[in-house]
Amino acid sequence: MKRNVLLDTGPLIAYLDRRDKFHEWSRDLWKDIEPPLLTCEAVISEACFLLSSIRDGVQGVFELLQRQILTVSFRLTDETVSTASLLKKYADLPMSVADACLVRMAEQYHGSTIFTVDSDFRIYRKQGRQVIPLISPKGI
Repeated sequence: MKRNVLLDTGPLIAYLDRRDKFHEWSRDLWKDIEPPLLTCEAVISEACFLLSSIRDGVQGVFELLQRQILTVSFRLTDETVSTASLLKKYADLPMSVADACLVRMAEQYHGSTIFTVDSDFRIYRKQGRQVIPLISPKGI
C-alpha cells in the first residue's frame, strides 16, 4: 500500500528555492517520495505568494501541478465546518488555514504523513488526540 504524503508550504518552497535553508534536505527527500504529493489550495496560494519574488518560483509550482507531482486533493468548500473547528481549537498558536486543511487531510487519509518544516505540527492532533506522523528536519 502506498503511503500518502501531505505537502506543506515549507518543503515546497525549499524544493524550488536554492537559497532556502532546507533546500538540500527537501530535494533529497523528494527523490524518495512516490508522487503525487497531496496538498490543498491554501498551501499552493501560500507558496505562490512566498515564491513570487523568486525567478520561475510560481511557474515551478504550476509545473509540479501540471506534471501531477502535486495533486490538490482537498476541497475547503466541503470541509468548512471541520476546518473552522480546527482553527478555533488552535487559535492561540495561531493555526493557518493551510495548516488546518492539512490536519483535516491527515484525518481523511489514514496512514498519511505530513511533509513540513513547521514545528506547530508537533502540537496539532488529528481526531482530537492522535499524533500526526511527520517528515520534518531534525531539531524542528
